[in-house]
Amino acid sequence: MVQANIGQLERELSQRIIKFYDDRIGKPPSQIICHFFDTEIVISLENSVTQAEQTLMKGGYDNLAEQVRLYLEKIIKPELKSLIEQIIGKQVLDLTINTNLATGRTGIIVVFNQLSEAHNPESISQSKC
Repeated sequence: MVQANIGQLERELSQRIIKFYDDRIGKPPSQIICHFFDTEIVISLENSVTQAEQTLMKGGYDNLAEQVRLYLEKIIKPELKSLIEQIIGKQVLDLTINTNLATGRTGIIVVFNQLSEAHNPESISQSKC
């Protein structure tokens, strides 16, 4: 991992993911929250639903809108994984994306083998649910 503190990595991830969603989906999220945990990063995107998906839902085509989103996420997942690996400098073991079209929120969970090489590892939450 690049020698950076957790706050710097969270900011860089946030900025790069906003640009990534704008470039690949055509819709940057209005807000992004990124938190590091022991071996995971949890990313929350607000207002990540595209105008096309919203139009489909307003027209009563909720299932089609969901299907479109699932395909979009399947297509972008390898690129997003690569982007995160590039920023963090560690191999991603698993990456899960889920979007709730009704609320416009996307959740991303990124799992690593370890994340403890940052300058301030004490700021990484160690709590388990």
